[in-house]
Order: sequence, then C-alpha cells, then structure tokens
Amino acid sequence: MIADVHFEGIEEDTGYAKLINQVLQEAFQEEKLDKLNVYMNVILTTPEVIRTTNKTYRNIDKETDVLSFPMFEKNEIEQMVATEEAFPVQEVLGDIMVSIAKVKEQAKEYQHSFERELAYMIIHGFYHILGYDHMEEEEKKQMRAKEETVLNKLHITRE
Repeated sequence: MIADVHFEGIEEDTGYAKLINQVLQEAFQEEKLDKLNVYMNVILTTPEVIRTTNKTYRNIDKETDVLSFPMFEKNEIEQMVATEEAFPVQEVLGDIMVSIAKVKEQAKEYQHSFERELAYMIIHGFYHILGYDHMEEEEKKQMRAKEETVLNKLHITRE
C-alpha cells in the first residue's frame, strides 16, 4: 500500500483514491522510497475540518488547501534512502490532509482540471513530508521542479 486514503465529511470517491495512489507511487519511485516499506496517510476533507486542524496543530485559524504532517525529519528520510533499509512492518511516512472544496475552487481559478489540482496538492504535500519547503526562492524552485518532474512523468499537465 502506498496511500491509505480516508474521506472525512465528504463522499467517498474511488477515482480520487486511484489518482492519489498513482501520484504517490511515481513520487515514491522518483525519491527511492518504494522499497522502504513506508506509506502515506491521506485525508480528503472539508474546509471546516482543515481549518480546525490548522488551528489545533499550527495555531493558524484559517482554512488552507493542504496540510502535511511528517513523521520523520528530512535527514532521517535521507538516511533511510541512503541505506535502503526497509522497516520490518509498514510505517507511515506522514499524513497529508486536502480540502476537496479548495481543490475544486483552485482548479477553476487556475483553469485546469480537478484531477490536475488534486494531483498537485498530493505531490505538494508529499514534498513537504520529505522536508522540502517554499519559503525561500531557491527552496521554492527546487520543490517546484521536483513536483513538476513527477506530474510530467504521469502526463498530468496544466492544460
């Protein structure tokens, strides 16, 4: 299992889960995580749940599109990849929470498909789990390049 997808406050959609697993499968291969016996926990939810979670865990009282909660530090993940030492039982690499309403809204705003926006939210959350950020311009360029590499391999474009 690459992704354990949960639906909180929204209707289940197997298409969402399939897309998420495709994106994360490619990302795991790209980052050499596919043999480490790790997976991602993905929660698809409402703006209200995202806002509450953001306030509870980050002390930011506002809605957002995606939240990421890593279980390991960046250097720990890099060490796991370098040694290729798999966990004896499957371990969660991190949690990604996505507001489906925000995905729909942003897909319209950016004039691309819902699928493209959902895939982007997942890959964006994935790279935050791996310790990448976009606060500084150089970090942002590196993170965006990694995101686009995975999406391009899957032929998920902005069109």
